[in-house]
Amino acid sequence: MPITVKALQKTSVDAPFEVRTIERRDPRPDDVVIAIKAAGICHSDIHTIRQEWGPVTYPLAVGHEIAGVVEAVGSDVTRFAVGDRVGVGCLVNSCGECAECRADQEQSCLHGAVGTYAATDVDGTITQGGYSEKVVVNEDFVVRIPDALDLDVAAPLLCAGITTYSPLNRWDVHEGQKVAVVGLGGLGHMGVQIAVAKGADVTVLSRSLKKEKLAAELGASRTLATSEEDFFDEHAGEFDLILNTVSAELPLDSYLRLLKPRGVMACVGAPPEPMSLHIGSLIGGRKVLTGSDIGGIAETQEMLDFCAEHGFAARIEKIGVDAVDEAYERVVAGDVLFRFVIDTATFTDAEPVA
Repeated sequence: MPITVKALQKTSVDAPFEVRTIERRDPRPDDVVIAIKAAGICHSDIHTIRQEWGPVTYPLAVGHEIAGVVEAVGSDVTRFAVGDRVGVGCLVNSCGECAECRADQEQSCLHGAVGTYAATDVDGTITQGGYSEKVVVNEDFVVRIPDALDLDVAAPLLCAGITTYSPLNRWDVHEGQKVAVVGLGGLGHMGVQIAVAKGADVTVLSRSLKKEKLAAELGASRTLATSEEDFFDEHAGEFDLILNTVSAELPLDSYLRLLKPRGVMACVGAPPEPMSLHIGSLIGGRKVLTGSDIGGIAETQEMLDFCAEHGFAARIEKIGVDAVDEAYERVVAGDVLFRFVIDTATFTDAEPVA
């Protein structure tokens, strides 16, 4: 039988969030039923449900930073048991057979990975995200949350954590390197902690120095203001890697000047506007400009284990289901340190709309 649960949904672009009832599918033999304890708010949630990235089907619940506890498992499930602490990130399905899936890169499935929300699942239904009491997910897309991580601070790792870990891992950031992180928001604060844990000397690049103290608390050795006169001249050739976490237009040629020869600038922020680039900025010094989204399921598990081993997670502000509209406005305004997380226990006293 399908499972009826409460979820936080919008019914249109301009409508406020409402607590509504939705049906999760009748669990299949390879499914895991998860009682959600915490759901992180990602800027992607905002872009999606406000149709800033294209049309969506309403009513819709978003949320792809999900942490909870296994409530039930299907007869074929072998990796999880009732009571396990688990998480679900941006993906809930893929073909499992293409070259990308076989390489543990399910996010790049050649037949189209199925997102945790606003995507068409294999049964033709629209996936509903983690702003909810429970979720039903194929076991192959569930990860284990180490005991060393509390569920609320672990939830944002399922997107912000893997989004920053993956490029730092891909380009082998290691001890002795100099890494710059552009922006100190939900993504940037994870990028700083991960790069520091990998042994790098980390610098935060921001328009001002107002977050200098916070950056230092996260392990950065310094914060530099890119708005200062002659900044790009004075710091040319300093960094092995630049992790760009902001979703804003940047002067790419200027930032590439900050790299050492053969340095890498990895972009994880997704600005809506195109940016210009002179190819000579890459040719001189054989530099790399690359993009990265999330990571596969195996790498997501690796990231969680890495964070637990090194004793850090996301810095969060916990809210109830009645505060999400306000939280969205604060995210857009940059007024959160550093990630909002919904305490799903607050669904208990919330009366769903008729």
